[in-house]
Amino acid sequence: MASAFVDKARITVRAGNGGNGAVSFHREKYVAAGGPDGGDGGRGGSIILQVDNNMSTLMDFRYKRKYVADNGADGQGKRKFGKDGQDLIIRVPRGTLVRDAESNEIIADMSTSEPFTLCRGGRGGWGNSHFATPTRQVPRFAKAGLPGESHEVVLELKLLADVGLIGFPNVGKSTLLSVVSKAQPKIANYHFTTLFPNLGVVWVDEGASFVMADIPGIIEGASEGAGLGHDFLRHIDRCRLLVHVVDASGSEGRDPTADFEAINQELARYSPDLAKRPQIVAANKTDILEDPALLEGLREKAGALGYPVMEISAAAHQNTRELVNLIAEKLAGLPPVAVYEPEYVPKQPVVDSSAPLDIRHEDGVWFVEGPWLQRLMGNINFADYESRMFFDKHLREAGVFAQLEELGIADGDTVVLYGFEFEYQR
Repeated sequence: MASAFVDKARITVRAGNGGNGAVSFHREKYVAAGGPDGGDGGRGGSIILQVDNNMSTLMDFRYKRKYVADNGADGQGKRKFGKDGQDLIIRVPRGTLVRDAESNEIIADMSTSEPFTLCRGGRGGWGNSHFATPTRQVPRFAKAGLPGESHEVVLELKLLADVGLIGFPNVGKSTLLSVVSKAQPKIANYHFTTLFPNLGVVWVDEGASFVMADIPGIIEGASEGAGLGHDFLRHIDRCRLLVHVVDASGSEGRDPTADFEAINQELARYSPDLAKRPQIVAANKTDILEDPALLEGLREKAGALGYPVMEISAAAHQNTRELVNLIAEKLAGLPPVAVYEPEYVPKQPVVDSSAPLDIRHEDGVWFVEGPWLQRLMGNINFADYESRMFFDKHLREAGVFAQLEELGIADGDTVVLYGFEFEYQR
């Protein structure tokens, strides 16, 4: 396809790692044994998706496929915390679906203006100032920052339009859009003038409007990948109403009824749900109609399916306003534009927890550390309930709770796991 329109892209994203904690001791003239003053590492930057209404294509992702946020800075002496890594904001067109590249499950539907955190930055490590106790006044260690989350995703643009114009190439869809809205699609008298979807806002009345999409012409076999239709059928998935534009005049020697049936068959093959979407049949080019039987055949076929037929001429501006009013009337009784619910459930990490952990009890606080625990925590999103439940289950099955109870932990005691504090409950 020679167009610059890109509506699908695969990218790799990685949040920043947390900065390392610092090992440092206070040094000042006339101050003896100043004590540990190592600061904490900064949090790694997160990967955040944000809708940009000025974008209408995923063209920006055609050449750049990898996005990495900044790491957090390491801590310093004098209790100086490392600077947090800057979040990386990736802008996407409204209506972009974010899918897991491996399972194809939906992670997010970027249909609202709310930002979405795709990958969280790693937590910064604690400096040695955290580990000073009356019995350990010179801690010569600090903790490394946790790694940031990473993901491989597929971005898929599904236009947010109330109405989709469907039909064979050269039946007048682009002309109709240009007449009823301020959109200025390329129009010419040859097939496949439209190489990518065009959107237009159609004004109905004061405070009332709807969005209409002109979808590239669908041909027979489009649902199997023929022509351009296969690439763009996804853009009418969200449309609440379809306006089926048919050349009722048969100006190119085609039968309008046969064309109408062929397009509906392609819709049914692509998506049975889409084939059940309400339709209005726009019988176009009636100003050059020479054989009334062509229009009657189309009207009879559409009527049998319960679809209203509006005779129009987009080029001559005949009945186009009446068509807009009929569309607005139909939309008033239809549910809003579909928003897809997330399907993706993060795969829980597989971590070998057979190695023993270091458990210490100091000044009423229990410290639990170990390489496998650090790796596990780097893959847990503690803001997500399911992830927290998995983490709790993993620790229980690894025998961590049993070890703590053997060592005498009590309800309400504080447990510290790499900078995260928990209150122990049996």
